[in-house]
Amino acid sequence: MDKFEKITGVAAPMPLINIDTDMIIPKLFLKTIKRSGLGVHLFDEMRYNDDGSEKPDFVLNQPAYRNSEIIVAGDNFGCGSSREHAPWAIKDFGIKCVISTSFADIFFNNCFKNGILPIVLPQEQVDLLMKDAEKGANARMTVDLEAQEITTSDGEVVKFDVDAFKKQCLLEGLDDIGLTLKKADSIASYETMSASSRPWV
Repeated sequence: MDKFEKITGVAAPMPLINIDTDMIIPKLFLKTIKRSGLGVHLFDEMRYNDDGSEKPDFVLNQPAYRNSEIIVAGDNFGCGSSREHAPWAIKDFGIKCVISTSFADIFFNNCFKNGILPIVLPQEQVDLLMKDAEKGANARMTVDLEAQEITTSDGEVVKFDVDAFKKQCLLEGLDDIGLTLKKADSIASYETMSASSRPWV
């Protein structure tokens, strides 16, 4: 998993509330167990017409936001079914941070496990960042995980909270497998001791 330290870029404004996991990645695309290749289908039904052409009004189809790494979203982002494909699709598209007033619990935790930083802020602060994001390509905000700060294009600083353990995992680029591998020496030592003390196992 890639390390997350600081990103600076254009944020895409998505003020819709209750963006659920089926909107993020429709069930049609859940057949794969690969984490790559899902970005093209992110928000599929909102991004594309039935003939496969892009809907020009959708934010991520607009030139200013095609390469966004940050989403500023409405309340209750990631609700619905607990599909891990949702953060896979977000990450594969290139989104590294989602800011909202609230997230569904399973989606929230899956984000951290896939290298995405979900940030929860009060409504007035989300409104401030949404307004900044709506300025387009000339407005670049910075998300600094180490300092736990978001800096708007105008230089206004917004502080955010994050669980200390989850923060450290993102900073070090550690998913569940990475955390286990950090204990490889201890695991090997235990297995050697166990094999010696219980040879019949």
